[in-house]
Amino acid sequence: MSPDLRSRLRSRTWSSWASPLSLTLVGIVVFLLLAGIVGQLGDDASPASAAAPTESLEARSSVDPSHPAEVPQPAVPTGPPSYVVPAAPAIAPKPQLPGGGYRIFGDHRFLVAYYGTAQTGAMGVLGATDPETMQRRLVRAARPFREPGEHIQPVYELIVTVADRSPGPDRDYSHDIPRSLVEQYLQVAHRNGALLLLDIQTGRSPFPVVAKRWTWALRKPWVGLALDPEWRMGPHQVPASVVGSVRAAEVNRTSLWLSRLVRREGLPEKLFVLHQFRLTMLPDIARIVHRPGLAMVQHADGFGTRDQKLATYHAITRPRQFRQGFKLFYHWDVHRFTPAQVRRIRPAVSFVSYQ
Repeated sequence: MSPDLRSRLRSRTWSSWASPLSLTLVGIVVFLLLAGIVGQLGDDASPASAAAPTESLEARSSVDPSHPAEVPQPAVPTGPPSYVVPAAPAIAPKPQLPGGGYRIFGDHRFLVAYYGTAQTGAMGVLGATDPETMQRRLVRAARPFREPGEHIQPVYELIVTVADRSPGPDRDYSHDIPRSLVEQYLQVAHRNGALLLLDIQTGRSPFPVVAKRWTWALRKPWVGLALDPEWRMGPHQVPASVVGSVRAAEVNRTSLWLSRLVRREGLPEKLFVLHQFRLTMLPDIARIVHRPGLAMVQHADGFGTRDQKLATYHAITRPRQFRQGFKLFYHWDVHRFTPAQVRRIRPAVSFVSYQ
């Protein structure tokens, strides 16, 4: 081949390789080859580089015991994951009344009580027998009062502070019955689904002072309080020689304390009863305040003929201010009202007690 021809062929070959498309293709091929080589080198080097710190630490530890190997430890969680919501503390259920519910006269309850003190029938039928026998008799006496759709609620009205003719050690003309007797009625009432109503006849002591002595029992959800103004004496009065009385301010202090106890202890509604058979026993009754957490009852006492009892009832009753109660006496009423006759009295009666 002549030198001139060889020179022309070399020139044409370089020109074809030197075109833009050819150069681009060559560049891509070279890049892919280089990337494969570098990736292979990286994979081969990873185990060695990962092992290097461990080997160095082991060697360091074997040579110098004062520098132990600091092998990295896996992270340990210190608490629940951020997406976990902690459970709220358990809510204690609110105690209920016997038979369920939170309101004394809720669920169409009609209340029937036996009244008296422990271990004697002298002050009422409640203590004439042992508590279990009394419960059976009360249920029989209460059954005829029931009207369709109603629930009869038995009540034990237990006189726990008794008025006395003598002043006694504290000079207040009253005394408390033993705690053990009250606890007995507490247990029997709880076992039989009854309410226990603590009746206080305080002599010369104020009602709030005496009521607070029974706080331990009033903390029970089935225990209420009754005030008997007949036996609330003035500074120079003696029980059974005069009919006592109490001012609304003293009643309001007592009911306020009891209402706060209900709220503080998370209790259901409590029965709160005011006994009365004369207007003078509660001379400013219109000033008595209704309290939350209390079912307030004005209870008409007094014995006699049906006409006399109705006259007393209509003279004192305040149905817009209180629920109404009515007492029946086994021995002192003349032609005692029957349950059906009591249910026809107006304003309507919500609570009947037998003495």
